[in-house]
Formats: sequence, C-alpha cells, structure tokens
Amino acid sequence: MNIKGFSISANKKHLDVDVIHNFLNQEAYWSKGIPKETVIKSIENTTLCFGVYKSEIGKEVGEQVGFARVITDLATHAYLCDVFILPDYRNLGLSKWLMDVITNHSELKEVRRFMLATNDAHSLYKKFGFNPIDKPELFMQKVRKSPLQQ
Repeated sequence: MNIKGFSISANKKHLDVDVIHNFLNQEAYWSKGIPKETVIKSIENTTLCFGVYKSEIGKEVGEQVGFARVITDLATHAYLCDVFILPDYRNLGLSKWLMDVITNHSELKEVRRFMLATNDAHSLYKKFGFNPIDKPELFMQKVRKSPLQQ
C-alpha cells in the first residue's frame, strides 16, 4: 500500500521534533503539556520511530504530517504509542498505511506481544489484529503525574 504524494520512513534523522512536540503538547489527549525535552528523550530512546511525510518515496523528505513510536525489544514485547496524523491530512488513508507499515515491519513481525492504548481508535487498530486484552487482571501500571499535572 502506498499513497501518492506521501512517504513513510523509520529514519529518525528525518523527524521534525517541532511538529511532533507541537502535536503531542497541544492536541493529543494523552500528552497535553508534555515538555519538549521529554519528547526528544522519548524519541532518542525508542527503538523504532516512524514519520509520515508529504513527499514521494525516493525523493527529498518533505513536511512531516504523521508519527508513531514503537518501544520494543524486537523479540517478545512491543508497545505502540504517540500515533498521529495531523488534522489537515486525515481521511486520506495515511493512518491505515502507517499501521500497515508498522505491523509488517521486518523487525516487528515476530514480536510475541504487541500492545497499545487508545481512547478512540479501536476500529482502526482492530483491522491490524489488535484486540482488547483477554486477561486485564494480569496487567498493572504505575502512573506518575508530570510536574505540570500536579
């Protein structure tokens, strides 16, 4: 699957941290108020980051219009997070294409448990094999509030 006029890359050097931070800080329900330093650190320490760009494959990378991170050991566990397509580029099939690229990535195809959390995109992720946790009682979490939330 390709969408004319757009490309997807896992090359971190193409990422536009300002675009990513602006969206996560101002628009994403899961990370409003996140400091830029935290976004930078998260990208630096994430195994795979995917950028969606307004450009043709093989041409100069253009304006970034989407993003996703996969935190993983590339063998037993992966966690998909910070997935977004900028509002002006939604309904073009970019999120489906991004998910297709991620779930078929050679380093992720054999990962035993691939998880994510979503408030509103269940139908998208279901198309790529994600389902509700079958035994939620097994999972626990520790959530620390950021200094901005206290």
